Amino acid sequence: MFIVDLLAAAADAGAAPQNKFGFKEALEQGGFIAYATVVILGGMSFGSFFILFTKWLEQSKILRQYNELKASFWKAPDLKSGAAKLDKNSAWRQLVDDGLKAEEAHGKMTDALEAHDWLHGSLARSEASINSRLASGLPFLATVGATSPFIGLFGTVVGIYRALIAIGIAGSASIDKVAGPVGEALIMTALGLLVAVPAVLAYNYLQARNKRIAELLSGFSTDVLANINSKGAVKPAVTAAPAAAAKPAAPAAKA
Repeated sequence: MFIVDLLAAAADAGAAPQNKFGFKEALEQGGFIAYATVVILGGMSFGSFFILFTKWLEQSKILRQYNELKASFWKAPDLKSGAAKLDKNSAWRQLVDDGLKAEEAHGKMTDALEAHDWLHGSLARSEASINSRLASGLPFLATVGATSPFIGLFGTVVGIYRALIAIGIAGSASIDKVAGPVGEALIMTALGLLVAVPAVLAYNYLQARNKRIAELLSGFSTDVLANINSKGAVKPAVTAAPAAAAKPAAPAAKA
């Protein structure tokens, strides 16, 4: 029996010490403020990645439709026929449809200059609405990138405050009194940065793609305006697809 007790005591002595300063323990020590900070930062992170993936898919769809448009749209005899080849809910179809509606209304203008301004303004409004729709959600990313470090800093300040209180109560700055609150403070700082950095990168990435799409929309709108004003005479040059290389002729059979 004595030997069993010795073995049990040795096993307890050799066991690894229990970690009381993990992430879960830090949240439990931080209480409501720590949990609220983590929940807010988690919601910001989820919203940032949701906007990143949804806007990326939307932008990719518009760019893919533009590549398809270049190959077929301007080969049509008129704008209405070309618009019929485009997706009904695409940004490019919206520009063409708005241009055709403006063309129908511009006949009521008695001044040719006013008619041109009317067409140009109508297409500009259409571009602006598309760009505004593409930019939706980006202010949230900018807000997350700007504010999440400060939210994490708020948790850091609270953690350091709790560490100072523990030091004051204990009367000494022993590591077991301050490790928990200081660890909690560092965790909140890290979480704030972990949420902010992807949000800023996503914002800059999506903004650059939106700028590229805006340039394509502006060029296409200019081509549509020129086509309408010239009654279909002016069209951008369409690059023909490269012809397949001719296969070498088979050698003639010997007699």
